[in-house]
Amino acid sequence: MQSQPFSLYRPRFEDTSVVFASPHSGSHYDEAFLNDTILDERTIRSSEDAYVDRLYAFATECGAPFLCANTPRAYVDLNRGADELDPALISGLRRSTLNPRISSGLGVIPRVVAGGRAIYRGKMTLGAAQKRLSAHWHPYHNALRELMDTNVSRYGQAILLDCHSMPHEALSSLRRSASDMPEIVLGDRFGASANAEIVDAIEAAFQDAGFRTARNMPFAGAFMVQHYGRPQAGRHVVQIEIDRSLYMDEASITPNYRFSEVQTRLRTVIAQIADIGRRDATLAAE
Repeated sequence: MQSQPFSLYRPRFEDTSVVFASPHSGSHYDEAFLNDTILDERTIRSSEDAYVDRLYAFATECGAPFLCANTPRAYVDLNRGADELDPALISGLRRSTLNPRISSGLGVIPRVVAGGRAIYRGKMTLGAAQKRLSAHWHPYHNALRELMDTNVSRYGQAILLDCHSMPHEALSSLRRSASDMPEIVLGDRFGASANAEIVDAIEAAFQDAGFRTARNMPFAGAFMVQHYGRPQAGRHVVQIEIDRSLYMDEASITPNYRFSEVQTRLRTVIAQIADIGRRDATLAAE
């Protein structure tokens, strides 16, 4: 992977404590990686949060920075800890403590994509894994940490919207009727990663735009929420999952006929969330 691991889009005038980030929409698959994998080019993309970067691109027009991964999730999963290394994929590792993400092949360097399909034929060395993390994982997280530190210093708080998409089939475990199925799932680790007032206001923004919402089920948030969410220190993190079937054909990984409509509705949501960052930043400063 020779491309830059991320793109950081900044507004002309930053005036909100909100930061938007998309760690799983990276789609820069270089030839060397595609030659290494046993999967075809469409299957290797099955874990990607395709087009999430386009859905939230309006963030900069609302005064908020937007950090977007270029690195594909199948190459390095930026929503995992750097120590979540999989001994079934990486040689020279001791067996790790019980970690369901690693056990299922979804560590920081994934062994499988969606559906448990193996990415590689064999193992890689620990040195190769560490080199990959140095080139991709650490730069992304350094940039994210700097954005949040800057906002805490400037506004007294930082509100991170960690933007993802979810397969429609992932919602089947909720056992709800189609008319009651959430389209947006907000994850705050059941209140541990952000103040309730902020999460309430974010959820209201999605509901005002006509989206059905749920909290923490089936997704409560992974590494970003767990690691960066420190509400007592003014660091609030909410994971946002949007049903992929709303805006794309999941089989072909292409935008569907509703893409523009969903994008337009999200523009109003983003603007409202940016306003939350202005209002709450004033209160935090006071």
